[in-house]
This record gives sequence, structure tokens and C-alpha cells, in this order.
Amino acid sequence: MAKVEHLQTIIQRTLADIYRREVKDDKIGFITITEVRLTNDYSYLTVFYTILGGDKKKAAAADALERSKPFVKGRLASRVKMRKVPEIIFKYDASLDYGNRIEQGLKQVMNKQKDHSDE
Repeated sequence: MAKVEHLQTIIQRTLADIYRREVKDDKIGFITITEVRLTNDYSYLTVFYTILGGDKKKAAAADALERSKPFVKGRLASRVKMRKVPEIIFKYDASLDYGNRIEQGLKQVMNKQKDHSDE
């Protein structure tokens, strides 16, 4: 495993732990960090996440994540040895929502086929 990929794995685990144990903001709620991507020069860290809840909950969580950046960046710096602490960019990971919509659509198609075959 290359150095950046190894570091990304460590960062993802560390961030999950920081949000689970240390960030005390109810607006974030139950967050899952699905992936992190670190640029090769360690300048930027893109953190992909999912949140349970509707659009209002997601918007409130996005604001809370932005507010938590300085604290999280400091905690990350103290727990993970890096040349420099990257700027954190949060991005909502819509792939889970997309997968759920596809699953719902498939279920509807299957139910319609079943209904037609019963006639």
C-alpha cells in the first residue's frame, strides 16, 4: 500500500473516532465517514460523509461540520503524524442515497411484475 493510501486509512479511522468521542455537536448526529482523499502534497483532505435524516438534517450537519473544522484539525494534528495538517473539505457522499433510490426503484419494478404475473 502506498504511503498516501496508508495515511488516508489512518486519517479516516482517527476522524471517525474524533467525531464519535470528542465533537459535542448534536446537529452532526450520527455521521459515517465513508472515504477520505488526501492530495499527494498533503495540502487538502476531502472527507466524504453520510448523515441519517432528511435535507434539513443534512444542511444542519454540513454547517456543524464546517464549525468543527478548527477543533478537528487540531485534534487530527495531535493524533496523526504528518508533514503538515491539510485543509479539510467536507463533501456529502450521495452514493448511499443514490443506491437506496435504485433499490426502491427495483423493488417497485419487481412488485409491478409480480402483480401482473398474478393476474
